Amino acid sequence: MDDLSTLLGDPVNDPEEDAFVVFSQEVPFQSNLGFVDSQATELEVSIGGRDLTIRQSHGLLRSDRKKGTTGAVVWKVTPLFAAWISSPNFLSKNGFLRPESIAIELGSGVAGVVALTLAPHINRYIATDQDYVLRLLKQNITDNLPVTRTKKPKTKKKAFPSVPEGKGSIETLELDWELNSVSSLPAQLGLHESAGVDLVIACDCIYNESLIEPLNDTCAQICKLRSHVEQPKPTICLVAQQLRAHHIFEAWLKSFHKNFHAWQVPDALLTPRLREKSGFVVHLGIVR
Repeated sequence: MDDLSTLLGDPVNDPEEDAFVVFSQEVPFQSNLGFVDSQATELEVSIGGRDLTIRQSHGLLRSDRKKGTTGAVVWKVTPLFAAWISSPNFLSKNGFLRPESIAIELGSGVAGVVALTLAPHINRYIATDQDYVLRLLKQNITDNLPVTRTKKPKTKKKAFPSVPEGKGSIETLELDWELNSVSSLPAQLGLHESAGVDLVIACDCIYNESLIEPLNDTCAQICKLRSHVEQPKPTICLVAQQLRAHHIFEAWLKSFHKNFHAWQVPDALLTPRLREKSGFVVHLGIVR
């Protein structure tokens, strides 16, 4: 953790004070909660010179599904976070994120934007969400993977999508924070016993207080898969979110601080569109 403290500065010590400071900044008004465009059935998103076409489910978003529907569309922070995490950053420059790394995302939603942009830089990317999301998530991933062709095909065949040779794979997995234990994850994912993953990502997953404890507990459980094993680097947990309600953010930060040694990623280590006054914030945690 000394390396992270050198990079990130002082950790969060008083969540209430830190939440107050965060919301003391001027936050841009969002009339639509932070959707990119909830009316569009398809979105064109460009990240790092790569163009993605993302299918959304407007009908699902407006449905009365009791377990939630927010994963049906793309949120504004997601492409911004994807552009930052997939570009050279302090994690990759300091060995926390490497070509052999494994990342898991909680609450991926239907888009798969972070998966599609980060996977080519690492070994494996596991995108998780509830079952209602997975069909469209898989479709968006498949539709946006780079296209390759076999050499000199004997018959004319359409190009098939795949991850570029030597690059990381993208997998999807059903995971409900409120219902599922992560104890079976290593076996499900074929991970070496107790090796865990290198990076846990949660991107704009907090909308009400009932989700806070299940999300943070699940993040902590995944990080603890590695915590008692000798590893060169601990599992990093990154949480990116849009600033909406002060009381929700403060409740989240208190819970996160309870489970993690936590830092707010400083502006100097972020891209301009994620910095102070952008309306977004990124936190990093190392499980206690």
